Amino acid sequence: MRTTEPPSLPRLAAASLAGTAIEFYDFFIYGTAAALILGPLFFPTFSPLAGTLAAFATFGVGFVARPLGSVLFGHIGDRRGRRPVLVGSLLLTGLATVAVGCVPTYESIGVAAPLLLLALRFLQGLGLGGEWGGAVLLTAEHAPAERRGLWASFPQIGPPVGFLLANGIMLVLSATLSDAQFAAWGWRVPFWAAGVLAAAGLALRTSLAESPDFLRVREHARVPLVEVVRDHWRLVLLTAGALAVGYAVFYAVTTWSLAYGVERLGVSRTVMLACIMAAVVVKGALTPVVAVLGDRYGRRPLCLLGCAASALWMFPMIGLLATGQPLLMFLGFLV
Repeated sequence: MRTTEPPSLPRLAAASLAGTAIEFYDFFIYGTAAALILGPLFFPTFSPLAGTLAAFATFGVGFVARPLGSVLFGHIGDRRGRRPVLVGSLLLTGLATVAVGCVPTYESIGVAAPLLLLALRFLQGLGLGGEWGGAVLLTAEHAPAERRGLWASFPQIGPPVGFLLANGIMLVLSATLSDAQFAAWGWRVPFWAAGVLAAAGLALRTSLAESPDFLRVREHARVPLVEVVRDHWRLVLLTAGALAVGYAVFYAVTTWSLAYGVERLGVSRTVMLACIMAAVVVKGALTPVVAVLGDRYGRRPLCLLGCAASALWMFPMIGLLATGQPLLMFLGFLV
């Protein structure tokens, strides 16, 4: 167990942000590919709509795996430390993502192709399940109590950065390659790039010091999973349910709307990706601002306000999306 001096908070926050950005890049690149290209390549016997739905079904497997990964890596993190979890989750997700880029299509190996996608997507979700919680926890446990929200918000900037990186690469490829080139090999490039990003992330992660809170309590955590389920199950269910609201809205904007705009409304891939990416830039920029408000006024009021606003805005957002007009779609995504 490493016992070096703890890193400065800015260095720790930067390493956590970089790690979550890389992991969410891996996760998001699959969602974008599912919306744009995986249907016809891996489910060619389906109709275009059914093929896209089947591709999204493999995308959804990652969300089934994420809570399982949270439980698995959370248990390991309480027994062995936060650092091993962050290294292991990054390695698992990175390798699974590179492997997706190497899977032959249905035309080459038949039904084995979508089955391989399904398995690799499950591994992606498993790794990401351990990543986000571990990164936030490590940062929060190093931070002073009065600024815990601010410092713990830096890993949460990682998802927008990962999304912009993933979709930026897709945007460049979509704009510079023909449809035939994109379908033949272009869509694989972002998955292969995940290997380089994972290697960079591992270099950052292995230099981090262990959480001081973990070092104080590590001898007392005998069977952490059992203790959580037995003593805190109500809080676990409440938190999971509350967090689901944010994920539902985020993926409605970034994944479902992309497929809907391209396939049903006839909006170009480039325009849809640009509108969504611009809104995600604002999301990332506002994350630390809201975290500061949380440190000052409390987490609960902000969570309630955010949930209510999300629920009320979904209907206007869908109406603005249905116009097919870039500025109106951007407004819907932005709010």
